[in-house]
Amino acid sequence: MALLYYTFFAVRLLPDEDVIAVLRFAGREENRYLTGKFEVVSLIGTLDNQGEHLHLAVSDENGIMCGGHMMPGCTVRTTLELVIGELEQVTFSRQPCEYSGYEELVITPR
Repeated sequence: MALLYYTFFAVRLLPDEDVIAVLRFAGREENRYLTGKFEVVSLIGTLDNQGEHLHLAVSDENGIMCGGHMMPGCTVRTTLELVIGELEQVTFSRQPCEYSGYEELVITPR
């Protein structure tokens, strides 16, 4: 079993520094623009040299959650705290997948 080494980066985004409320739901092609006050309850995905593939879940003032692929155009209302981990021995990329029809994650050793 190979050991993976990693580094963590901590980030705090302030208002208007990107993240909230443009989502693409599973199996849909169009984006959904959400309006209102939301809190990020989960943000997970991958970052690579070609871009990002992120899944965002937000909760409104009544605790109702909504999630999907995070799309360009999201903004921060007050603050967003992130901890990002870098796996130092692998590289992420996206390549076309014959099964899904989408560009999917490919993990290769560095």
